Amino acid sequence: MCRISLAQLASPPFAETLPLNFRFNLVTRMNAMPYQALARKWRPRTFNEIVGQEHVVRALTHALQFNRMHHAYLFTGTRGVGKTTLARILAKALNCQQRQDFNPCGVCSLCAGLDEGRLVDLIEVDAASRTKVEDTRDLLDDVQYTPTQGVYKIYLIDEVHMLSGHSFNALLKTLEEPPPHVKFLLATTDPQKIPVTVLSRCLQFNLKRLSVDQIKTRMAHILDVEGIEYEPEALRAVARAADGSMRDGLSLLDQAIIHGGGRLQDSEVNVMLGTVARRPLLALVESLLASDAAGLMQAIDDLAEHSANFADALQQLLVILHHIALAQWVPEVARRDDHATEILQFSRQAGAEELQLFYQIGLMGQKDLALAPDARMGFEMVLLRMLAFRPDGSLAPHRPAPQPAPPSLRTAPAPPPVDVSVPAPGAVGSSQPGQAATAGTVQAAAGSDWAGMIQAMNLTGITRQLALHCHLHSLEAERCVLVLAAEGANLRTDRLVRNLESALGQHLGRAIKLIVRDATESRSLETPAAQASREQAERQKAAEREIEQDSTVNAFREQFGARIVPGSTQPL
Repeated sequence: MCRISLAQLASPPFAETLPLNFRFNLVTRMNAMPYQALARKWRPRTFNEIVGQEHVVRALTHALQFNRMHHAYLFTGTRGVGKTTLARILAKALNCQQRQDFNPCGVCSLCAGLDEGRLVDLIEVDAASRTKVEDTRDLLDDVQYTPTQGVYKIYLIDEVHMLSGHSFNALLKTLEEPPPHVKFLLATTDPQKIPVTVLSRCLQFNLKRLSVDQIKTRMAHILDVEGIEYEPEALRAVARAADGSMRDGLSLLDQAIIHGGGRLQDSEVNVMLGTVARRPLLALVESLLASDAAGLMQAIDDLAEHSANFADALQQLLVILHHIALAQWVPEVARRDDHATEILQFSRQAGAEELQLFYQIGLMGQKDLALAPDARMGFEMVLLRMLAFRPDGSLAPHRPAPQPAPPSLRTAPAPPPVDVSVPAPGAVGSSQPGQAATAGTVQAAAGSDWAGMIQAMNLTGITRQLALHCHLHSLEAERCVLVLAAEGANLRTDRLVRNLESALGQHLGRAIKLIVRDATESRSLETPAAQASREQAERQKAAEREIEQDSTVNAFREQFGARIVPGSTQPL
């Protein structure tokens, strides 16, 4: 059976099939009907419609299945997560005689009476407005009487923590030993204010806050059924502003639909909420990862033109950085993002350590933003701090060249850079044996000096790791050719190559073109990283050999049966 709402019936394509007079009457009836808010219209009626509280639903349905219902339940949690809704559904399930998979049928007289608020066996009380002990005593006067229609008489007390101490004392005895036909369902947002004596007599269920994805999925379903157009980015913004509350999210959704003239648009939602659209922030992240300070300032100008809330922009920037970091380790998680393509691309461009640094700087910058003379100024300083302290230091401000030391403090002049040129493999094969040996000697010398050049360039971070995994193939007047070892292939990015080229040019004192080639030989290259690893292994073997031959160690072995723990020996 398919249900069609009046709004769908009055809209295309159904409207064109209806007679004109019937269509006019239908529209007139719709205009005369009072509008019901989405939070009330789409309030769950069964356990299956509850979102995000599976742990509570599972416990309640199992209790119904095995007929192990407690006499008092306490539902706790923040606002709008379903405390009172779950209590009403449980009240219906307890009295419904035609339960379907432990869900109330929703059509019998008891279910209909409870939904319409006319079931006399459900006594629903707002404790915030009835806090006096006299109200509690009046409430409990009819406890001994059996229910009129249903199986149980149910007392649903909302915001129970608002009761006074005397009211709790009046409730305590009945709550401890109620008649068999009475059930108590309590709901509160602040369980710490409830006496321990009351808590010990209830089964307590803590309802958790809903995630952005859970709220977004539910609202997307509602909009699809209601036939309302929406943009995914606008829906995510509303879900994020709901702050874990489904009721707050649906109230904001109502407001956004009105604000957008019957549609949910990203621009209108951002204006209503005072938030920042995500697309400009993606451009900002792109400039940040590319070390493009000018592009970064331009992205901030674009945000300022729309009167952006820079505190919210910093929060959303942290969310994007978090998603990029997740994408580096678990790409499948990032593919659920609305901008999965950009997030995955950023994850390949950025280094793990710089992402962590950016996130930490942004996190600390949130506290400093309120202390800045201007919100935009504080936001700009947070981003410039990210650039200034990034691990590879690729965007450090240019400083004037150091002045030469006085003659009395000068040491022996350093030798000028030597241009080393190595013939191509084909040329070496056609040369004389003596020439080939000379070329090989020059290439080995250049390769061994590459480690010293790396040290002199003061490289840090991933740029240094890239240089350490390269072998210096040739160094000429205008270009330098490096061969990247296979174990360092994942370090190569265009940005890091540019950083290394810039550092090499500053070290040599001239503009130079850097070419990084992949290794084609099967044998491993003698890179500084490989050389350091080999030397470390040699020192480790020498230390283990020395320990094995030590007379004191051998004496301990012979007299006490001692043994050397593998891996415990470390070279000095």
